[in-house]
Amino acid sequence: MTSEESQERLQKILARSGVASRRVSEDLIDSGRVTINGKVATLGDKARELDQIELDGIPVLRNPDLVHYLLHKPRTVLSTASDPEGRETVVDLVPSEARVFPVGRLDADSEGLIILTNDGDLTQRLTHPSFGVPKEYLSHVEGVPSRSAIRRLREGIELEDGMTSPAEVSMPQDGLLRIVIHEGRNRQVRRMCDAVGHRVLRLVRVRIGPITDPALSAGDWRTMTRDEVRSLYEAAINS
Repeated sequence: MTSEESQERLQKILARSGVASRRVSEDLIDSGRVTINGKVATLGDKARELDQIELDGIPVLRNPDLVHYLLHKPRTVLSTASDPEGRETVVDLVPSEARVFPVGRLDADSEGLIILTNDGDLTQRLTHPSFGVPKEYLSHVEGVPSRSAIRRLREGIELEDGMTSPAEVSMPQDGLLRIVIHEGRNRQVRRMCDAVGHRVLRLVRVRIGPITDPALSAGDWRTMTRDEVRSLYEAAINS
């Protein structure tokens, strides 16, 4: 196969990838919003299978083998791909056709949303500290935190591995904290609450970037839509 034969018009690639119709894709290219390998594309450009195509700085998903699952992790299930002791992991709860890995972690005692995927680029963007994608938790704690305790959580807590970044913290009802953090340290929310004297009784992650699904019950999963995956890329850029 020659290089010419292995190329395809850019607007056709965009349309087949679900970005937009071919006509709208032409408008996107014409407005300078599409790049090929970092270079602004023009109408008439073609791309090869391995070329990196981006729209507004967000990769266009062209690989049909990429899968993205959203799982509500139950308590006691491990956020790892496997366990040498044979304990149940999040990978055991989703389809096994593709080899997927959890994005980030939830400790065994915690529950809530976690993404499993074979998309290495997205994993990097969601887990690397430089992107700072927000994650929201509902933290049921012992006692009722004071205004002073909530202020400390918001401003940053000195932990054994350093000061935490500012967090968004509110108390919708006594003993229930809504906490949004932009980091991913080990057991961070639990340690933050411990530091202000309120042990966590139950911890649930309810949002990853813009992704939330209150209808997803513990142990249930679903395939994420293209729009959801794109919104995660956008969150990584805009955080």
